[in-house]
Amino acid sequence: MTIRLPDSSGGLRSYEPRTEPLAVTPGTPFTSRTVFSAAHVVADPFADAGPDSPAAVDWDATLAFRRHLWSHGLGVAEAMDTAQRGMGLDWAGAAELIRRSAAEAKSVGGRIACGVGTDQITGGSLTQIRQAYEEQLALVEESGAQAILMASRALAATASGPEDYLEVYGHLLRQAAEPVVLHWLGPMFDPALEGYWGSKDLDAATDTFLEVIAAHPDKVDGIKVSLLDARREVDLRRRLPDGVRCYTGDDFNYPELIAGDEQGFSHALLGIFDPLGPLAAQAVRVLDTGNVTGFRELLDPTVELSRHLFQTPTRFYKTGVVLLAWLAGHQTHFTMVGGLQSARSLPHFTRAYELADGLGLFPDPKLAEERMKTLLSLYGVNQ
Repeated sequence: MTIRLPDSSGGLRSYEPRTEPLAVTPGTPFTSRTVFSAAHVVADPFADAGPDSPAAVDWDATLAFRRHLWSHGLGVAEAMDTAQRGMGLDWAGAAELIRRSAAEAKSVGGRIACGVGTDQITGGSLTQIRQAYEEQLALVEESGAQAILMASRALAATASGPEDYLEVYGHLLRQAAEPVVLHWLGPMFDPALEGYWGSKDLDAATDTFLEVIAAHPDKVDGIKVSLLDARREVDLRRRLPDGVRCYTGDDFNYPELIAGDEQGFSHALLGIFDPLGPLAAQAVRVLDTGNVTGFRELLDPTVELSRHLFQTPTRFYKTGVVLLAWLAGHQTHFTMVGGLQSARSLPHFTRAYELADGLGLFPDPKLAEERMKTLLSLYGVNQ
């Protein structure tokens, strides 16, 4: 059985989908690495909501997907950019998502960490930015989840230099009840974060980032680095105080960073582990046995798919993530909050399908094929 997919010349080519998925089963908790999947939200397709309306979320499907991730031993990084935070999901929606997901995590024994930002405001003074962070930090801590201090668009726009970042983050870390994860999201994921930590010079920004950590090492569980620069992450990881973890957010180079080297390794907090969840979990369990080669043999082939989904404009990677969730049967539709399903092209979709199918990511390959044919027909491609 074949499916006709568009090719680069504007014609059609035949592709033969695989008939069996990769054999993956839930297993024991990880022992060598802490691994989070940043999870997407499932939109409510029946809501009469326009691009400027509050996010309409299908809560049942959204929480079911988190249970899927937890069942494979992954932690859930909630209300992050993968959940369209700042790209369709406002603070009110994020707050509800945090409350519901944290309660669900508690009921099933799943690990959860939640994003703390300032997206209830668009700008303001440093005091107002700090207060916005404090409001969100309080909600996350009250929910029982670990806090991830996300980069703030408002702070990036307001800060006059490194000293403002030191002041705001220092204040937040002093009052945090438990150690947090500090998140450095690069401008390829959000152009509004250009020059974060007070400088466009990444070496200078790194020094400021490390200064924040060095002043409060007891309040920093780890850092999450999303700069898509493996060498910079390794250099940064080697400069961290003892006991502070590095969670890679590098969706281009994660296998080598998680595997590590003679001087250390990265844990993981990755958006690509949303569609890769079961396969990623199996790979980490192989790594738990000390089998680095086996780990790389499982995870290295996934990099081509990840680099495809995260190609520029990188911030639209969520569209591919949700496409694969639909094709895999985790939701009944390919609709996104804010209509973001329109952010990628048909050739992008078809290549994502082909790469994911080749990896065996679809639990029911026939369902994925039929849904892909449905999508193709909407674009005028008849089989």
